[in-house]
Amino acid sequence: MKKAIGILLAMTVILTLGACGPSANEAASQKAEEKGSSAKSAEPEGDEKKEKLRVCIVYTGNLGDKSYNDSCNAGAQKAVSDFGIELKSLEGTTAQEWEANLLSACEGGYDLVIGSSSNMADYIAKHAPDYPKIKFAIIDTKVDLPNVESISFAQNQGSFLAGAAAAMFTQKTEIKGVNPEHIIGWVGGMDIPVLHDFYVGYEQGAKYIDPDISILQSFAGSWSDPLKGKELTLAQYEQGADIVMNVASGTGTGVLEAAKEAGEYAIGVDLNQDADQPGSVLTSMVKRVDNACYLIIQAAADGSFRGGTTQYLTLSEGGVSLTDFSVMKKALGEKFPQDIVDKCEELEKKIASGEIEVKNYEGFGPEA
Repeated sequence: MKKAIGILLAMTVILTLGACGPSANEAASQKAEEKGSSAKSAEPEGDEKKEKLRVCIVYTGNLGDKSYNDSCNAGAQKAVSDFGIELKSLEGTTAQEWEANLLSACEGGYDLVIGSSSNMADYIAKHAPDYPKIKFAIIDTKVDLPNVESISFAQNQGSFLAGAAAAMFTQKTEIKGVNPEHIIGWVGGMDIPVLHDFYVGYEQGAKYIDPDISILQSFAGSWSDPLKGKELTLAQYEQGADIVMNVASGTGTGVLEAAKEAGEYAIGVDLNQDADQPGSVLTSMVKRVDNACYLIIQAAADGSFRGGTTQYLTLSEGGVSLTDFSVMKKALGEKFPQDIVDKCEELEKKIASGEIEVKNYEGFGPEA
């Protein structure tokens, strides 16, 4: 009798089980929206229900940087909302942690493993062949393997505009804090090739405006050391720079703090950082890491993922851009130099048309 009751209870539990699948909403960008329509379908029921796509992102830094990593996470969180994926984020600040986290993801049963930055390239190239059934992706560089999809950016183009803006701004001596010296600065995180692609564009843009301008360059050697970023930036101000570009992820918060403390100016990066230190950040060179992350997950979700391919997101495609200067406009009021905005818009059109060809660092560009 007890056995019969147990069987009946088990059948009751089975019959009460049910589930519904995720559905997709709007895509993260125009490009993502065009691609996203193919991912939307009716919700599966019963035996037709599919398991959630399991995605792990391996970060080469920490979330909360208000820059590159947070941008990547924003795209991932939108994918969670749109596609109902299961998401895991693994953070790390050292090379040992990055490789260990990648291997943990590989052994964790994930369908898609994303290396958030070019720091992961060597580790993905090393280990992805050992896991041929896993889809891998790398953002900000290229790994040419059949199960790896790559997305990189024309950060040189966005940095050209940032360099041009900095070179014009340092001439505006009527603005408090701007000195007569034509010196600008640039502070990077780790000394890796992709940051040199930033710098090549920044230098070319600055010298397009003023061939005789001096540019100070420093690397902090870390993505997560704001004190070092602040120290390097203050040193550049002491050497005559009055505006410094931040290309340092979490280290970059120190760059922006230094601008505020010294009564000088900075340029943000990756996300819109204009309001992080209002009145001290001229503009930000936005790099749409969020869109890149979203597009990769979307491709895995809708079945269009193609290993061995690379996307290169340029200025024309909205992969990079400057912010609209609105925060600085509000801070400076009538003293705001509108000619900088107008010139940057002109230069953007010339880059898009091919009239201005922005140089790349070796190993970067659409054909790399």
